[in-house]
Amino acid sequence: MTSNAAKASGRPYILVAPNGARRGRRDHPALPVTTDEIIMTARGCHATGANGVHLHVRNAEGNHSLDAGLYRETLTELQRAAPGMDVQITTESAGVFDVTAQFECLKKVQPEWASISVREIARDPDLAPRVYALCADQGTRVQHILYDAKDVDLLEDWQLKGVVKADQTDRLLVLGRYSEGQQSDPADLDVFPFSRSNWMVCAFGAQEHACLAEAARRGGDVRVGFENSLTGPGGAPWADNAASVAALVETLGRTET
Repeated sequence: MTSNAAKASGRPYILVAPNGARRGRRDHPALPVTTDEIIMTARGCHATGANGVHLHVRNAEGNHSLDAGLYRETLTELQRAAPGMDVQITTESAGVFDVTAQFECLKKVQPEWASISVREIARDPDLAPRVYALCADQGTRVQHILYDAKDVDLLEDWQLKGVVKADQTDRLLVLGRYSEGQQSDPADLDVFPFSRSNWMVCAFGAQEHACLAEAARRGGDVRVGFENSLTGPGGAPWADNAASVAALVETLGRTET
């Protein structure tokens, strides 16, 4: 379901991010690590209301990977197990991968949709134009990961200069950082300037759903899941990603009425 179609149904587009690059089973026993676990989790979240999945794959040691073969295998299995569910791959460096590795991942996987951090791609100014040109040429939809107003300024500068192509406008606003004890607040949305582009929000900690509900109220889409938060409003852990998705759907339903 596209963002516009989701909104026509009465609620924002919901993207689930079930694992991320940093967490493992020591953080939550239901956090998916293996390919089979990721597929089962995506299918369960789709059944409870997620429109798409933000995909991180892990290597044999359970670590974050940009391996093209792993991505292609998982994408094929997701199409079989959860037909109709959108899949967005990550190009996150997580302090491990350089821009060349991110570029090669995009080139070899040729995904329909990918998230790309402008501050990460800015590490290699010479390669940055090729990253966005590659996505345009192969039809990969880009969602720009933005952490603050400086990232927004960089994106808009690149759009003016043609580094980022005219139709590559989608944004993910991250309310906070990947750090121990991070707690996002709905007011964190105010640090980002208004945009007419499609935008989505993810948030950390016990107020994750409150942040997402506020984003929805303002016209944004939402990303939920164990990559960003393991707990509900009272601080108790969710049973699994699907439980968090189901609770968010209920919260968004109350917000609409």
